[in-house]
Amino acid sequence: MKQFWLTLAGVFAGLVLFFVVLPVGFLLAASAVASAPRTPSQTVLYVDLRGGMTDQSTAAPFASLTGEPLSVTTLALVLRQAQADPKVKSLFVRLPEGGMDPAAADELVQAFRRFKAAGKIIYAHSQGLYASGLVTSTYQLGAEATQLWMQPGAPFEATGISQEEIFFARAFQQYGVSAEFEQRGPYKNAVNPYLYSGFTPAHREAELGWMTAVFNSTIASVAASRHLSEPAVRAAIVGGPYDADGAKAAGLIDRTGQVEEMEDAALDAAGRDSVFIDISDYRAPRRGGGGARIAVVNVEGEINVGDSGSTLLGETSVGSDTIAGALRDAAEDDDVKAIVLRVSSPGGADTAAEQIAAAVRAAKAAKKPVVVSMGSYAASGGYWISAEADCIVAQPTTLTGSIGVYGGKFSGGKAAARFGVDLDQITVGGDYAGMSSLGAPMSGNQRAAYSAQVDRIYDAFIDHVAKGRNIPAERVREIAGGRVWTGVEAKQLGLVDELGGLSEAIEKAKSMAHLKGSVRLEMLPIGPSPYEALQRMLGISATSAKGLIAAGALLGDERAQAMIRSMTREGAGSRQGRVLAPKPLN
Repeated sequence: MKQFWLTLAGVFAGLVLFFVVLPVGFLLAASAVASAPRTPSQTVLYVDLRGGMTDQSTAAPFASLTGEPLSVTTLALVLRQAQADPKVKSLFVRLPEGGMDPAAADELVQAFRRFKAAGKIIYAHSQGLYASGLVTSTYQLGAEATQLWMQPGAPFEATGISQEEIFFARAFQQYGVSAEFEQRGPYKNAVNPYLYSGFTPAHREAELGWMTAVFNSTIASVAASRHLSEPAVRAAIVGGPYDADGAKAAGLIDRTGQVEEMEDAALDAAGRDSVFIDISDYRAPRRGGGGARIAVVNVEGEINVGDSGSTLLGETSVGSDTIAGALRDAAEDDDVKAIVLRVSSPGGADTAAEQIAAAVRAAKAAKKPVVVSMGSYAASGGYWISAEADCIVAQPTTLTGSIGVYGGKFSGGKAAARFGVDLDQITVGGDYAGMSSLGAPMSGNQRAAYSAQVDRIYDAFIDHVAKGRNIPAERVREIAGGRVWTGVEAKQLGLVDELGGLSEAIEKAKSMAHLKGSVRLEMLPIGPSPYEALQRMLGISATSAKGLIAAGALLGDERAQAMIRSMTREGAGSRQGRVLAPKPLN
């Protein structure tokens, strides 16, 4: 009876969604599009980065109605259009107070430079740069502006990079939790916090390696932007913190002033009757283009088997079925002449990565050039799916590589016993059937069998990279070991071909496909329907969600039956090999 009422509640919620929420949402969206202001003849584009950025646009069903975060790739592409629009005179940027991913800063710095090269002005205002995350990268972006102002009295704390890790080994020992993991590569440190009480020498070396490389890249970028020597910039930055006046005296900013003062200055410089247009409302002038298209396939987040998912609010997961399907669809489309695979992922499951890599091979077999554009991360499984592309383009501070694998489990029988909970397992068949027990650690034979499985995954990863990059397997082993490299380092090692962002990757794809002039970009994969996100939003049972989606099918959602089928599939077990790198930039 309880299940019946849950199902009925789910169906009722679906009816409400279809007849009330969806119509209202679509009307609001249509109204927003219809009322979007035309670009005036004296326009200052306005972009506020304080709400955070994703790497790629979300495919959430109601993202436009729920305040979708601005994406790095969208902003870069819009500025690429705006730089050729004579109505756009300048850009006004509100900087975040905390840090941002270094590769995101690189991408936008390149976009800013192209925008300025077109004769346009960039204004950036900061209400403070706090020692939070990679705030030096936020400053790097602000330093690229034609004018960088700070609010009077605001702090300038962008003095360096700090990384802190929480280690659980002593707590696990105290409470009787056993962490049993196999790692291949001394630098494959994603599970080190469960195994040790502090940084191992290799872990410390790897962390200091990317931090130093990122900091040096930031110094070089700021020096070029502000026409100063690198030693002078380094001395000024490490000499902080400052208040706004101190930062101005150190040559790190141009002026102090309230944001309203800078807005007035930007409008005055743009000319009479100038106005601000929010970047989300800007409509670039339409340009002609033939039937030729370049498909941009977006991969952002951890990669797992199955379908990609998205909540109504924009939280996404990357499914190998979805991404591989998008690649194969692009390969089979005669109008698609090349593919850009945009990757911002620390990896995930080895089987999921291999499914996507196979789709890359299929696209190449169909004579479609495949160019990878790396965002903040393209490490471990993110590198696995990239390795066989025709060309790899990465930012100087992209974190990539991490060619390694780990896997294992936690066993907490002793911990559970402390609370009067006993775990007892029975199995039928081979000894390995009980390997995943939560109560007992692996036996010697189980550990040996699992270790051999991890070895096979690591060897497959090495061979995959060797073939994809045309590097001897012995050399790949030397530069693998789970080590994370920046884009600059990866290029020197042969893991990356060129440095640059999405625009450079698109131009490379055009060149490889022998395309001239403008081309249309087709963003893939296409996002899910609202019904596909409803279960996560409501938190109802699978049965009631199926009833709800079935009601949606009756009301005309063509994808509802496919959703019902996909919900009955189970994902891979939690003990699968993980080609996943840590995400130190969070």
